[in-house]
Amino acid sequence: MNEPKPMMPEPADDAVLEAVYREHFDFVWRSLLRLGMTRATAEDAAQDVFLVVRRRLSDFDPRRAMRPWLFGIARRVASEHRRSRGRAERRLELLPPPPVEPGPEDQVSAVEAGELVRRFLAELDEETRMIFVLSDLEGMSGTDISEALGMNRNTVYSRLRKTRQRFERRVQVEMGEEVTS
Repeated sequence: MNEPKPMMPEPADDAVLEAVYREHFDFVWRSLLRLGMTRATAEDAAQDVFLVVRRRLSDFDPRRAMRPWLFGIARRVASEHRRSRGRAERRLELLPPPPVEPGPEDQVSAVEAGELVRRFLAELDEETRMIFVLSDLEGMSGTDISEALGMNRNTVYSRLRKTRQRFERRVQVEMGEEVTS
């Protein structure tokens, strides 16, 4: 079986392409800028235009003017770049925003808050601590906690309510706020 050989440009085509490039690059560049491309993207787009020119040079009718043909290619390339950029921007919008790095004050506050919670938990009896941790830190429901600990659900809710009130008073004291009961 004879496999088809990849089409390689003829040396004459390369010389013609080089001449077209030298003579019309500035026109293509300006056209891309006028078609809304930024300077940063116009360079890539201009290269794309001349890749199309290289592929389609044999289709060009030399009796016609080159610039309208090049402008048509530049217009399609610019349009494709805008569509690609739009798709990329829409995909980026779907991503969650990057995490905000906490500043030094936030880091100190987080450490202090963690210490407050640890001290508070150390003061609780084991059963109350487990209820508080499973509910407020692990997000379990009262029903799930009562099943996990083998306790009456109402007892879980009662202890949780009292522990939350106690914790809120502790936070107010630590923050130097007036304690209201």
